[in-house]
Amino acid sequence: MSDFTSDFWAYYVAGIIIVSIIACWVLLILTGKTHAMTADDNTTGHVWDGDLREMNNPLPRWWSYMFVLTILFAFVYLALYPGLGSYPGQLGWTSRGLHQSEVDKGNKEIEPIYAKFLSMKPEEIAKDAQAMAIGERLYSNNCAVCHASDARGNKGFPNLTDGDWLHGGTPEKIQETIVQGRNGNMAPIAAAVGSADDVKNVANYVLSLSNSPHDAAKAALGKEKFAVCAACHGPDGKGMQAIGSANLTDNIWLHGFGEATIVGHINNGIVNIMPPQGQLLTKGQLHVLVSYIWGLSNKS
Repeated sequence: MSDFTSDFWAYYVAGIIIVSIIACWVLLILTGKTHAMTADDNTTGHVWDGDLREMNNPLPRWWSYMFVLTILFAFVYLALYPGLGSYPGQLGWTSRGLHQSEVDKGNKEIEPIYAKFLSMKPEEIAKDAQAMAIGERLYSNNCAVCHASDARGNKGFPNLTDGDWLHGGTPEKIQETIVQGRNGNMAPIAAAVGSADDVKNVANYVLSLSNSPHDAAKAALGKEKFAVCAACHGPDGKGMQAIGSANLTDNIWLHGFGEATIVGHINNGIVNIMPPQGQLLTKGQLHVLVSYIWGLSNKS
């Protein structure tokens, strides 16, 4: 990987660009000095369709000057703006900087709209039609790609409307999740559970906790081995919001259910990552978005 981040590639790209521009200049000079053999009537001798002859007229002066100007413009542009490998240009312009300046300008223009919401509690904002319309757009731009446009989630991405929260559903916890992100990690625990049959028995016991379809005989055998799972999910299987472990008794399955699926989780573990989003939002936007998401599962 270091081969693609070394200075060599910056020089390589810059060299190709400079050589290409110089080659255009040389080509223009050479073609200007080259004279094709012509007949007495100033044609090249090429004839199409019997009477269509190619004339050997020189390029118009204005066209040649325009060609020269484009070459000069290329050198000026590359001196001012990034284009020669890692060279940043004299103006220090970047597309990221331009985007950020436009974002900052837009945020400043809408700041008064969010100012009034900052003094309101999430419970109050959730009842404000204007705030919820804004929150819906913030959600669509920042959250819908994973949690779906209706906020009901997808396999592996939590449903935000059902009131089932791995880390807690208070406005404070929702904000913490958005700002800091989450890293859910269930380690493979098959070795601690025991044999392959023990793993299947535990899987059926887990299914029995929510009265999901299961083998009662296997579930009874797996109850004792569930102690390995209880370290995170609790002895009653209701989970622990302090560490983000799932409630196994509510029949809500983030990664699917069934004996084969749960056996796979026990054998292979699960890793779920939500990246932090706080840097993408202003304080006012974050407050409205938190209130909107909180309101999805707390509608009166």
